[in-house]
Amino acid sequence: MTDRPADLTEFVWIWNNLAGQGTPAVHRRILRWLEARRAADERRLLLMAFRGCGKSTLVGLYCAWLLLRWPELRILVVAADHALATKMVGTVRRIVERHPLCRPLVPSSPEAWAVDRFTVNRQGALRDPSMLAAGLGGNITGLRADVIICDDVEVAGNCDTPGKRAELRERLAETEFILTPGGTILYVGTPHCAESLYLHPEEGEAYLSGYSRLRIPLLDGAGRSAWPERFATPLVAQMRERVGPIHFGRQMLLRPVASGAARLDPAQIIRYEEETEYQEAQGRPLLRLLGRRMVSGGGFWDPAYGRPGSGDGSVLAATYADAEGNHYLHRLSYLTHEPGGAEDPATQQCQRVARIARELLLPVLRVETNGIGRFLPAILRRELARAGVPCAVVEQHSHRPKQERILAALDPVLAARRLHAHAQVFRTPFPTEMAEWKPDTAGTRDDALDALAGCLLAEPVRLPGAPPAPRGIGWRGIT
Repeated sequence: MTDRPADLTEFVWIWNNLAGQGTPAVHRRILRWLEARRAADERRLLLMAFRGCGKSTLVGLYCAWLLLRWPELRILVVAADHALATKMVGTVRRIVERHPLCRPLVPSSPEAWAVDRFTVNRQGALRDPSMLAAGLGGNITGLRADVIICDDVEVAGNCDTPGKRAELRERLAETEFILTPGGTILYVGTPHCAESLYLHPEEGEAYLSGYSRLRIPLLDGAGRSAWPERFATPLVAQMRERVGPIHFGRQMLLRPVASGAARLDPAQIIRYEEETEYQEAQGRPLLRLLGRRMVSGGGFWDPAYGRPGSGDGSVLAATYADAEGNHYLHRLSYLTHEPGGAEDPATQQCQRVARIARELLLPVLRVETNGIGRFLPAILRRELARAGVPCAVVEQHSHRPKQERILAALDPVLAARRLHAHAQVFRTPFPTEMAEWKPDTAGTRDDALDALAGCLLAEPVRLPGAPPAPRGIGWRGIT
């Protein structure tokens, strides 16, 4: 063994060899780039690689290697929240403890050797630890760092509005005051919106203008996988189908696709006219549609006052799903009430929902409780009990923006042609609402889309394998 310091690729190879795993070509490419940028004294870096590439793990190994070569360095890891930053710091600490080349770094009596911060053997008495985790929401004023790792600072929850994006950039600007002269800032991440931090100057306003960039999408221009051993062609196709073209384009191809580019085409829905068939085979309940057994289903109610001809629509969507991942929008009901009726408006709507639940043998109804729906679940439970309908009521409070919910639910199933709808659905305003919907345009009707999204995003309620109670109780087979 020579006294020559290990280069980064060799350092990582030793670590992987101890773990009994190889170092794929895509990882060697990233490692060579990181070391070359360090040798070239380039101090503003952006690493963009597809989700699942292992870039955060590689950057953790890079940090351990930096401390091995320059123990006096102070490294600050900044992430969207403190837990994410702590995860990377904890990973680097374990590498320092276990990597055979890092043994001289481990102090005999560590003063600071915690999950979110640690200090290696080094000369001098610097105030800041060798490595420290910080979330964007925390106070980092007063810290000093020679290397700042901005790991996944842009996530779906902090860049979906102009105000959040402005706040994110304002918080990140603080890193420039923390960095020591001649220090390095390395951004690691994937785009989550059209106005991403990581935009190239050719794509629009670039926040990281002047940064040296390495961009590794999952697929190259010829459709070849950057990591074929792990992301083979069939797996990539399945992933694209599950997440939809917008999220796949952003997270796997590193394209900052605008949500406004999404168009929900009703022509992508497969139309059918058949009704469900309830059967019992060998004491087990079966619900079939189009000759296929349904394994889950339920309703989602996005309530409103239901005043005829005005205001938001009060919409109930009811869906089923089969074992192959196909979804069936079997009913879509725009609920109204009769002004001056014998019952109050809320009770009238709940009675209508109870009748639909009985007719369709729905095992569960989810009620959006963000607005007026706060008091409806109790009334709905009462009306279901009066009607003798064995259907659970689940209160659903939505935290994600409506636009994001709709895209996350409908974009994948439409792209995969896995959304079917009963002919009744096409006789409602739903097809027009769907065709005219624009994610970035306020005022467009989206009540039915939101109800359908609620069904698709909800945890499925599946049929049991146990023998059911007497017929008529419900397709779940329980009271």
